[in-house]
This record gives sequence, structure tokens and C-alpha cells, in this order.
Amino acid sequence: MNLSQLEMFSAVAETGSVSEAARRVHRVPSNVTTRIRQLEADLGVELFIRESQRLRLSPAGHSLLQYSSQILALVAEARQTVTGQQPQGIFSLGSLESTAAVRIPGILGQYHQRYPMIQLDLSTGPSGTMLDAVLAGDLSAAFIDGPVMHPAIEGMPVFLEEMVIIAPAGSAVVNRARDVSGHNIYAFRENCSYRRHFENWFLGDQATPGKIYEMESYHGMLACVIAGAGMAMLPRSMLESMPGHEQVTICVPDENWRWLNTWLIWRRGAKTPQLEALIRLLPAERE
Repeated sequence: MNLSQLEMFSAVAETGSVSEAARRVHRVPSNVTTRIRQLEADLGVELFIRESQRLRLSPAGHSLLQYSSQILALVAEARQTVTGQQPQGIFSLGSLESTAAVRIPGILGQYHQRYPMIQLDLSTGPSGTMLDAVLAGDLSAAFIDGPVMHPAIEGMPVFLEEMVIIAPAGSAVVNRARDVSGHNIYAFRENCSYRRHFENWFLGDQATPGKIYEMESYHGMLACVIAGAGMAMLPRSMLESMPGHEQVTICVPDENWRWLNTWLIWRRGAKTPQLEALIRLLPAERE
């Protein structure tokens, strides 16, 4: 096992394609295929499940990817330390939509200015989707709802979010879930942690929401609530950033449901130089 084999293995694992991996590591596809086969022969296991034109990691492949990521990150860090170079390369970062919209733009602006050699690739989505992408190695890190209790994940709390419930203008202030049992709600898809939090608010008071309409954006949720079609729960910071927020009734749930922590997470043992550079910018934002 050598570094070039690990680089090719990681590239194939992340892209699911020999041809795409070959372009990434600047080799011909046949060379990548040969080196992967050699690595499998050396280890005595199959690292990929081969399906037509795609490759999926086998259980052994998932295990090796964790070590490979750590080894390659350490090698990159050692090179940068010895040569005095700034962090560079691709940094794939995931984020909740609300966090990307109101919490991290300034941080990412500083990040670009201080580390111009890092190519930041930002994607947004629900917490469940972001967590799966970090575990799969598709993302280097992500801002998601926490805390995260997973043996393969490390992380840190970054932002404290106040969650509020919005209802159509003129509605009575909601004191408890039983007061609105059966009311329609607007939320993201089922793998959204904020949606689960909203549903659990109902369940915790032995109440149930009415029909749950799945939306693709907070702006869509707000528009539907303004139109009088239901209720929604979202971070106050996100609500106050949107035009029209003054056209709804804002209700604050009790302390058990009011606050949520946003965490920055990454794969255990895979804190890359690019990630460490981002973390260095976070403490001032958390104060």
C-alpha cells in the first residue's frame, strides 16, 4: 500500500467512477483500475462493489476510506508545514440553508480572503442529508443541527438558534401545541431536523399536526403562512432576514423547545488543514 494507491482509491470512492477519478489524479483510467486491483490484492479484500458503470464502496472499502482520508490529510499538512505553504485544494462544505443564509456569509468572506488557494465548494440541505454526505466522504464538513452522537463523527457547537413558530397575521399567540392540534404545518422533508423538532413539539404535548406540506425553501413556507394556509417553525435569525416577516404572528415555544445548537461536524480523525482554517475563524463569531 502506498500514497498513490490511496490517492486513487479515495478519488474512485468519492466519485464512484474510474474515469472521473482518473481525471482528478491526472492518470489514465487503465492505470487507476490496475492500481486499485493491486491494492485489493495486497489487502486480500474487495474494496468496491462493481455495478455496471458505477462503483460502490464495500464494507471493507468504507473502513479503508476513513484511514485513507486521515493519511492523505496528514501528508498534505506535512507538506504545507515543511514548505510554508497556505492550505490549498478543494474543501467541500455542507450547511443548513438557514445557516448558509444568515450565519456564515461573513465567515466565508474572510475565509476566501485569508486562504485564496482553497477552492470552497458549498452545498445546502437538511441535517440528515448533510450528515450522510459527511459519513460517505462527499463532504469534508457540514453545519447541521446538533448535538451529533455518532461514533464516526466529531464536531463542535457553533451557533445557538432560537426557534419560533409563525402563524397567519391576527392569529392568537400559541402557548402550547394542544392549542393548535390538527393545524396544517409547512416544513422541509422528513430528514430535516427542524421538521422533527416541530413534530416533537406537538407530540410532547400529546397533540398532532394536521397535514404536513413539504416545502423546498423558507421563503415558500413564509409565503404560505402569510396566505393563511398553516403554520411553520424556523430559526428567528432566518425569519428576520426575509421580506414579509412582519406579516405573521410570531410565537415563542417554551424553553424545552426554544433553543437548538448548530454544530460543525466532520469525520472522526479527518480534520483537514482546510477545515482547521475554517475553525480558526469561528470563535469570534460564537462570542
